[in-house]
Amino acid sequence: MNEAFLLVAIVTAIVLVVAAYLIAKLVAPHSFNSQKGEPYECGIPTRGNSWLPFKVGYYLFAILFLMFDVETVFLFPWAVVMRDLGTMGLITVTFFIVILALGLAYAWKKGALEWK
Repeated sequence: MNEAFLLVAIVTAIVLVVAAYLIAKLVAPHSFNSQKGEPYECGIPTRGNSWLPFKVGYYLFAILFLMFDVETVFLFPWAVVMRDLGTMGLITVTFFIVILALGLAYAWKKGALEWK
């Protein structure tokens, strides 16, 4: 029973993705303009090279934010069923938070959270 349900779910997912892709290809306008190949389609022509160097700190800060944001979302289901999990659930989530705190301490020590 579970294998049949899994097979139906996988086939349905594949069919829906392929159908969405084909419908988008059929319905989408097919005009090509040379300006569409430009890095920005705002109507203002670009000056100079469009590959500008950015500091790695911006990317690192964004990745750290996303990482801790997503990890915080994982704590919500635990909080909902906290009483049913008992002591083992508390130990597990404490271990999870300790790993997060170690990651934050490492990023802080490396200076990833400083905006220079």
